[in-house]
Amino acid sequence: MCTITIKLAAITYNVAQVKKLAPTAKVLAMVKANAYGHGVAAVLPALQQGEQQADGIGVATFMEALEARQLGWNKTIGLIEGAFTADEWQLAIEHDISCVIHHEPQLIWSLENTPPISSATRVVWLKYNTGMNRLGFNDQTLIPAAKRLHKAGFQLILTTHFANADDCAHPLNAIQIQRFNDMLQTLRETVNSDVEGSLCNSAGIVNFPEHHHDWVRPGIMLYGSTPVTDKSARDLDLQPAMEFSAQIIALQTVNAGDGIGYGSRWTAMQDTKTALVSIGYGDGYPRVVSADAYVCVIDETNNQSYPCAVIGRVAMDMIVIDVSAVPNSVALNSKVLLWGDAPHVDEVAAHAETISYELLCRLSARPTRNITES
Repeated sequence: MCTITIKLAAITYNVAQVKKLAPTAKVLAMVKANAYGHGVAAVLPALQQGEQQADGIGVATFMEALEARQLGWNKTIGLIEGAFTADEWQLAIEHDISCVIHHEPQLIWSLENTPPISSATRVVWLKYNTGMNRLGFNDQTLIPAAKRLHKAGFQLILTTHFANADDCAHPLNAIQIQRFNDMLQTLRETVNSDVEGSLCNSAGIVNFPEHHHDWVRPGIMLYGSTPVTDKSARDLDLQPAMEFSAQIIALQTVNAGDGIGYGSRWTAMQDTKTALVSIGYGDGYPRVVSADAYVCVIDETNNQSYPCAVIGRVAMDMIVIDVSAVPNSVALNSKVLLWGDAPHVDEVAAHAETISYELLCRLSARPTRNITES
C-alpha cells in the first residue's frame, strides 16, 4: 500500500511566506491541475486559515473554476487561459469568474456580452506577450484592446508570464520586466490610472521583489517546492505539503553477481540485503531515476530515518532498495518515505531529470489519500 498525506498547515505556512516576501501585493494562489496534485478540495480551506490568507485563486480551465465555486470558494477566481468559447464566457459571468483575455476572439466575446457592473467578470486580466511567445497581445494590439475594454466598463489588470524567472541571471528577465513596466505605465497614462499589474509567479516573487506590483501568482512554492535554481525549499523556508510513502513488503538477500529487476540493470557486487517496496510508476513514482536516487526507511521503534538507495529498474508496482545499512529492527511493513521532508520532492525530480511540478501532478488514483491539519 502507498499513501499520499497532505499537510494543510504547511500550505497555510507557505501562504504566509509569500505574504512575507510580497507584503503589499494581493495573492492569487494557483490551484490548477487539482492544486498541483494535492487535491483542490483539501487545499482551498488551507488558503483561508490564519491571518495571512490568499486573496484569490488561479485555475487553468472553466471546470476547475466551477469546481472551486461548488466547493464554496467565494473570493476571486482567475481563469488564467480565459474562456475558450463565447458560451464559456457567458458561464464565467454566471459564476462570477474573472478571465484572462489574451487574443481577439476573447476580446470580441467580452465586448459583445458585457457583464453586469457588480459582476466579478468585469475584472479582466489583459495578457501581454513580453517575450514568452505563448499567449498575449503584442505591442501594437494591446493598447487598442485595453482602450476598448475600458470604454466598455471593464477593470483591467495587466499581466504577463516570465519564461525564465527561475534563473535570475537570464537576460530575457530584464527585457520582460522593462516591457511590462513600460506598458503598465503607458496604460495608466493613456487608458486609466487605476490599471493594476501582475507580473510575478513563484520564481518572480523570490527573484524580483521590486516588481511585485498589485498581484502576485504563487504556484509551486505554495506546495513547498523551490521555484528557483539557486535556492532550495529549505533556503526559502518553505514546508513540503505532501508526504508520499509506501511500505516494505518483502526482505531478501541478493547474492554477489546476481542482478535485480527488469533488464538486470543492477548487479550485486557483494551479498546485499534488499527490501521490496510497494510503489512503482503505476502510482506516480518516476520510472527512470539516476543511481543517486534514494528513499528513507523509517524505524518505528525509534523513529529514526535511514536513507536507502533505489536499485534496479522501477517497475509498475514495486521498487527494490538496498537496506544493508539499516538495523534489523526495520522489518516487514516498515514505512518508506518516497518524498516529503527527506528526500524532498525537488531531489527526486532531479534524480528523474524532471521538475517537481510533473511529479506532483502525475500521481495516479491508486495511492490512498490522507489529510492532516498538522
